Amino acid sequence: MPQEFLTGYGVLLGYYLVCAVSAMVARCFVTMPDEVFRKILHCIVLVSILVFIYVFETWWLAAVAALVLMVMIFPAVALAERISGFSQLLVERKPGEIKRSLVVAFCMFAALIAVCWGWLGEKYLVVASVFAWGFGDAAAALVGKRFGRHYIEGKMVEGRKSLEGTIAMFAVSFITVLLVLLVSGSLAWYAYVPTALVTAVVCALVELYTRGGMDTLTCPLAAAAVLIPLTRFWGV
Repeated sequence: MPQEFLTGYGVLLGYYLVCAVSAMVARCFVTMPDEVFRKILHCIVLVSILVFIYVFETWWLAAVAALVLMVMIFPAVALAERISGFSQLLVERKPGEIKRSLVVAFCMFAALIAVCWGWLGEKYLVVASVFAWGFGDAAAALVGKRFGRHYIEGKMVEGRKSLEGTIAMFAVSFITVLLVLLVSGSLAWYAYVPTALVTAVVCALVELYTRGGMDTLTCPLAAAAVLIPLTRFWGV
């Protein structure tokens, strides 16, 4: 078991090292909008859930690895924030955003792993919940920045968000969840589309009304809260 943890954690560190270096090299040599680079970093984090799920064989070791990684990265990022230009390099919208987002993301990973894999024994539910948020949120930001023309405002909406971005969130979440469910083969044939549809609607609405950048937590948990009962209801 110690060997499993060391092997899995080593793969995890290797994944982040390769991806981080590649992203920084691309940042230096390829001209890209700041929002695109932000979402590249965002996607590096969300795709790492596949390492937690499919490299580790024991659910609680995967959950512990997420928390250990959080504890290791937080002070490193906190120190890096003292370096001039760090916030600009990582396109932080506000000071401390990166380290706060990483803490929330890894805690969310650990919680979903414990519930969906540890309790229910369904790894695909972890992937579907994370991807429903992650790829959908990336699409919402990119589409909203580039094509946003109609805006949603209100007391429960932080600032203003574009209708186009919310639609993109829904569409990408729907496609992503549908693909994960199809690959898992866990439902009756007639259940894939309605399950993905309801999950995508919930994710889009939760993202729209989440404040303080906490959609990293609220959207995946909301997706899991929808997917768990629906997959139990429709499951073959």
